[in-house]
Amino acid sequence: MPKKQDKNRVVSSKESAEEVAFEKNLRPKKLNEYIGQNKVKDNLNIFLQAAKKRGEPIEHVLIHGCPGLGKTTLAHIIANEMGSNIKITSGPAIEKTGDLAAILTNLEKGDILFIDEIHRLNKTIEEVLYPAMEDYSLDIIIGKGPSARTLRLDLPKFTLIGATTRISLISAPLRDRFGASYKLDFYEDEDIQKIINRSAKILDIEIDSDASKLIAERARRTPRVANRLLKRVRDFAQVKADGDVTGNLALDALKLLEIDELGLDEVDRKILMAIIEKFSGGPVGLNTLAAATNEEMDTLEDIYEPFLMQLGFLQRTPRGRTATKRAFEHLGLKPILDKEQNSLL
Repeated sequence: MPKKQDKNRVVSSKESAEEVAFEKNLRPKKLNEYIGQNKVKDNLNIFLQAAKKRGEPIEHVLIHGCPGLGKTTLAHIIANEMGSNIKITSGPAIEKTGDLAAILTNLEKGDILFIDEIHRLNKTIEEVLYPAMEDYSLDIIIGKGPSARTLRLDLPKFTLIGATTRISLISAPLRDRFGASYKLDFYEDEDIQKIINRSAKILDIEIDSDASKLIAERARRTPRVANRLLKRVRDFAQVKADGDVTGNLALDALKLLEIDELGLDEVDRKILMAIIEKFSGGPVGLNTLAAATNEEMDTLEDIYEPFLMQLGFLQRTPRGRTATKRAFEHLGLKPILDKEQNSLL
């Protein structure tokens, strides 16, 4: 479970329960409304059009990337484009083979089953999925011991869409059964600004280009963070001004939230400072860093580190995590001399 600190963190890419309805209203419904990820869109468009021309359900799809980049949104867009019903669940929610069997037997032809966090399925569940994905059949074991027998049920042709932030944790047999795999990358600032302007229009927020550009620059190249910042800046504008979001007002709001010009907040700085001050810039093992910062290892690896690495502030090495020279400079610190390599970190 995510820590309370992470749930309340403005720039966290984790989705909170309170944000589900908010994000749903802002989601694009069609592929041509989806901003950014142009290579993925181009390939996906051909994939969908070809399936529609054949009059067939699309092959199983795996979408992977960091949290908040639009995996769930893309799954809904695929369903809309194909005119299919979508059933949603998650890896942790499927605890027993019976849970999966109940879901699969309730699918109809052409339906889409979306499994978020699919890397968290246990191996027993995965083994039930193999024939379901390949042969559209479900093997049910009736009875126990020597008298046990297997009953095979035919399933309608459906499409499984799996989403994961940790593709390396998906077993090779499961990964190989997906017909298409798409990786979502961090967005460019220009695309994030377009997303902010689109969201502002839907939310009926008056925002100028200076403000949307400023928010985009600090949104960690992640749409979910951009929309959350827009919401917080809107609140600030309604309390401190007439509700319109200007560049100066957005700057004041972001300063109050302690989000710097690169999108780093107090937690990011705490992680970097722990590496620098407690471990002389690193290297430090993930387990040790988690203990030093009072964060969970998975949270560090999935949520915090990817963006710090994108900025060039953090490196993962065989010996552990190290803070780079750029991180020292951003924090206004003098880089430490690496005695072993006789160079600056």
